[in-house]
Amino acid sequence: MTEKNSQDVKVLAGKDIKVLGPGCPKCQQAEAAIKEVLAESGVSANVEKITDAMKISEYGVFGTPAVVVDGEVKSVGKIPGKAEIKSWIQS
Repeated sequence: MTEKNSQDVKVLAGKDIKVLGPGCPKCQQAEAAIKEVLAESGVSANVEKITDAMKISEYGVFGTPAVVVDGEVKSVGKIPGKAEIKSWIQS
């Protein structure tokens, strides 16, 4: 479900993205890639970085970086590519 705000930026209702990891360089790259794709696409979404190991384990994730979109684990143990990220935010 999409709608437009007064600035013609697409707002995805309920789109929530979490980057799971301890803050290592790969985790930072994954977060940066997600934010870059969001900016390029004109999509606004909530991006949250989770570094607490206990919270990360609640997702059943044991490799990082991991990306969770709307509660669903989409990527584990790698930096996702732009095309992959775009498919997540456009679905």
